[in-house]
Amino acid sequence: MPHTCRNCKRTFGTELELELHLDVCSDGQLFCDDCGERFSERAATEDGWHYRCPNEDCDGSGIGEDIHNVSDARITN
Repeated sequence: MPHTCRNCKRTFGTELELELHLDVCSDGQLFCDDCGERFSERAATEDGWHYRCPNEDCDGSGIGEDIHNVSDARITN
């Protein structure tokens, strides 16, 4: 059974390979508070200054406002 990265859609033969890939996958490095989507920085900006969620149904924008780095996220119970 192949294991597929939800961010870049690459497939891996084992769950371990997928887990190791997720640590370095750059396609899902940002997320939007408004819609919960993950996406690459490249998908969110054209000029490197203005960021907007690439989801057509979402109005999220601005690094540190609606859009955050996944590495800055904290999981709460």
